[in-house]
Amino acid sequence: MTVKDEDTIRAHWRCFVACGLMVLSPFQYGIDFGLIGGLQAMPGFLKIYGHPAPNTSIGWNISTVRQQLITSLMTLGAFVSSATAGLVAAKLGRKSCLWLACLGCVVSNIIMMTTTNINALYVGRLLNGLANGYFMTFSQLFIQESSPAKYRGLFLTAFQFCTSFGTLIGTIVDWATASRPDRSAYLIPLGLIYIVPVLLTIGLFFIPESPRWLILQDRIEDGHKSLQWLRPTGAQIDIEVAEIKAAIDKEREMGSQVGVLDMFKNPIDRRRTILAVCGVTLQAATGSMFIISYKAYFFTMARVADPFAMGCVLSAIGLFAIILNSLIVVRYGRRRVLLMSGLGICGILQLIVAIVYDKNPGAKATGQVLVALSCLYMMSYNGMVATYAWLSGGELPSQRLRSYTFGLAAAVAFFAAWLTTFTAPYSLNWGPRYGYIWFPSSIVAGIWVYFFLPEVQGRTLEEIDEMFEEKLPARKFRGYKCVRRLAMDEKADVRHEE
Repeated sequence: MTVKDEDTIRAHWRCFVACGLMVLSPFQYGIDFGLIGGLQAMPGFLKIYGHPAPNTSIGWNISTVRQQLITSLMTLGAFVSSATAGLVAAKLGRKSCLWLACLGCVVSNIIMMTTTNINALYVGRLLNGLANGYFMTFSQLFIQESSPAKYRGLFLTAFQFCTSFGTLIGTIVDWATASRPDRSAYLIPLGLIYIVPVLLTIGLFFIPESPRWLILQDRIEDGHKSLQWLRPTGAQIDIEVAEIKAAIDKEREMGSQVGVLDMFKNPIDRRRTILAVCGVTLQAATGSMFIISYKAYFFTMARVADPFAMGCVLSAIGLFAIILNSLIVVRYGRRRVLLMSGLGICGILQLIVAIVYDKNPGAKATGQVLVALSCLYMMSYNGMVATYAWLSGGELPSQRLRSYTFGLAAAVAFFAAWLTTFTAPYSLNWGPRYGYIWFPSSIVAGIWVYFFLPEVQGRTLEEIDEMFEEKLPARKFRGYKCVRRLAMDEKADVRHEE
């Protein structure tokens, strides 16, 4: 079949608007990480929550426990909200959950901006994490369930792009305000956190609910209307609705219940759950959260010249890598190859950093090598690992259990991020020797991808369902011809001819 006009980006402009609104959610998440990591290296922040430290380059420092809690409570909150996403999604749609996230984000930021009490700050960070967990989980679910297969990879690449772009913006704002001696140094950056929730709250009124969620709730007519809004004028909506409903009905035949335990009862669902969870957790295997969360503090304590500027450079390079990725992968595919390559490169770079620092710690040349290798690391991580880790976790769950499975996958990823950020302050005492830990972790993750992770680039969610039901090994996914899809296409051709 030839490519039709309805397959162009211009024809899908409404879907691009809806998914474009959704990628504000990871932008919000990225801003949070970019801002909070830098606050802990600001004298204006440390004068309130830290303590004098004449032996440091800025004259102030913060205790390990406070560092742990300020950074890790956000990821802990995200873990809790993602873990409960399936239960919430049984009653509330994707849009309703995102509205709750916007409310939680605004309330948490009011707390953080108005307090000077460390315990209130902890509460604000935890509530902010609960909101971010919903942002990251339900915005991705909407994109996965609403976008056509042809553009799903592009949308989820944009998802990771906005995460990194938000981190870059947060880092730049920190850099601009870091020299201010009073509370305004961190209050100005925190003020940015209000922007996205306001825009998202308004924008959600103008787009439809996820069509697959509506059909899963047996609201077939509403699902049809949603797809009609999202798809090009004249698209064969009836065929797509029938295909989605057939896939959901087929899954219900395998297991009528929808709940937490059902992710593991059926062998097929169990396999899909394990793959989704492990796929998303690939990010943590590289040790990326250490660099992302503590780059400004780490560079400051390592006496790198202008640490905030170096943090901006690091974020900008990661962003550039995602742009290159979107130009290559959407066209050529082969996500498994990129994931394996990215994990291997990240692991090797971590090992080199550890060895170089071990041989000559504290030297100026070592600091320069540290910055250079960190830049290469961020290019490899953002360009080949981060995007496809989230993508794998989102594409592989079954339709009837998608909110449960993806929620669990996101929760495990956030837990791994929390564990990294909570233990990282102790690793700061080791310096870059932490690379000795993350090198073997990255290599093991790459081996797992080779043997277990299937390639589903360009497949519809219904085609992915069929391939799992056929119990194909990972290596056979790429070349498999889906019988149900071919039948649907033949019916569509017959109707078109008539």
